[in-house]
Amino acid sequence: MQEIDAQVREFAACYTDAWCNRDPNRVASFFAATGSLTVNDGPPAIGRPAIADVAMSFMTAFPDLRVMMNELRAREDRLEYHWTLIGTNSGPGGTGRRVRISGFELWRLASDGLIACSEGTFDKAEYQRQLSSTLPNPG
Repeated sequence: MQEIDAQVREFAACYTDAWCNRDPNRVASFFAATGSLTVNDGPPAIGRPAIADVAMSFMTAFPDLRVMMNELRAREDRLEYHWTLIGTNSGPGGTGRRVRISGFELWRLASDGLIACSEGTFDKAEYQRQLSSTLPNPG
């Protein structure tokens, strides 16, 4: 993949907005009908309903969830969508702790411009530390 064009940047910005609006079906709509989302080498969520379920799990755990797009990078035939998630783990069974964690999704786009495959990664140990820490909440 060469340079990232304005259309792809707008796509990524709208994807970010879907997360910030806490709309799991809208998040899933950025994926091809048979697209997949994998988080930290877990089992892939395949298809829009499964992807919406993954999104909803984060939105339920963090009712005040905000996602920021930090960067979009071209990487051979894929894109790196870098993000930061900020929210309070105040959903059912939550710890009440505020979390600020960064990561990225490695996207392979389908011919129609939707996400065919997303492999998401963030530091699980740091995430768990923030959820259970007695240190001051991150900003």
